[in-house]
Amino acid sequence: MTHHSLNPTETTSPKIAVIGGGLTGLFTATLLERAFSQGKDKTLIPNITIFEKSRSVGRLATRYRTDSQTGKNWQWAFGAQFFTAKTASFQHFIAPWLESGLLQPWCAQVVNLTPANDSIESSDLQSKEQWNITQARYISTPKMTSWGRELADELQHTTIKFKTRVAPLAQYDSSLAEKVDKKTELFDDTGASLGYFDWVICTAPNGQAAELMADSNFAAQSKITEPQMQACYTLMLGWRDIAALPKTLSNLAAQQWDVAYLNNSILDRIFIEHQKPAHDDLLPSVTIHASNHWSEQHVDDDIEIVQAQLLQAAQQALNWNEESAPSQIDSHRWRYAATVVNDNNDKDASGILVDETYQWIVSGDWCTQGNIESCYQMAQQTIEAIYNLRKVI
Repeated sequence: MTHHSLNPTETTSPKIAVIGGGLTGLFTATLLERAFSQGKDKTLIPNITIFEKSRSVGRLATRYRTDSQTGKNWQWAFGAQFFTAKTASFQHFIAPWLESGLLQPWCAQVVNLTPANDSIESSDLQSKEQWNITQARYISTPKMTSWGRELADELQHTTIKFKTRVAPLAQYDSSLAEKVDKKTELFDDTGASLGYFDWVICTAPNGQAAELMADSNFAAQSKITEPQMQACYTLMLGWRDIAALPKTLSNLAAQQWDVAYLNNSILDRIFIEHQKPAHDDLLPSVTIHASNHWSEQHVDDDIEIVQAQLLQAAQQALNWNEESAPSQIDSHRWRYAATVVNDNNDKDASGILVDETYQWIVSGDWCTQGNIESCYQMAQQTIEAIYNLRKVI
């Protein structure tokens, strides 16, 4: 995709609201700042505000606990475990963080794991592959959240407002907008004004985006709910030390591994956290993702009941007994975790949704393949859309 520089013809800096401080929002703000900095009139810089409903940025979620005796941490990447960079553009974008070591390739040993059941006493491990540099999987170090925080810290013309929930845009008064030159006034969920904006870019998951744009006359409202999203439950396990690990996870295992794909289980994958690059000082930590299909079926179940079911499946897979049971147990429900990618879909038709009249854009990884590279591609499309509309260039 062409790299555009934005050359504003207006005399005032455009005010741009980004709803959502996940990676799509952070990439969008980063690329907007770069596009304006490459413009002819470098005195005209964008005024960007990111509204994030939680306390932190980035989808690359990390949870940790500290052991009071040793002061060491258990740590779980309980959101995306890794990401790929298949396009030259995204490879170029991540290069500075690879050079600094914040991002690192993860050359994991991958196995297929069939859990113990009535017919087999212990889990069966079969070698699947080793991830390599050629088709690298990348992680952020020392935590998966580190990259999101670094992206946020490097923004120069962007304000991030945490714990701010934007109200549906139906509160937007179109008659008033014409008096203030089509600007959109945003409100928070208490009814307080968040200000007027030339552009509003919504990067929330599509279920939340549909609610935000409902009854607002957004031109592409019906398309927001077309992509199907599925849930994912994550189970997080920790052990006191390496000696406490069950045999399947320890050096005594017949095969050494970092990632397991599961057969005949409600679980999908198991990731050994303390064996990742730059994770050597962690206490034994294992993250397990349930299958999206099973998670979606149980998305509204009581989390404690779900955790008990996941724990039972994990025990069948990892074969622990009373002595080798995990001492740390936690779980998390992601309601919008994965985009269902249908091979029959017209892939060229997927992408951001733009309302040229209001200057509203709905974006997010769910607009295409649903992965982290998709976040970047949708941010690129957003810059392209603003450039092509000639409203702030």
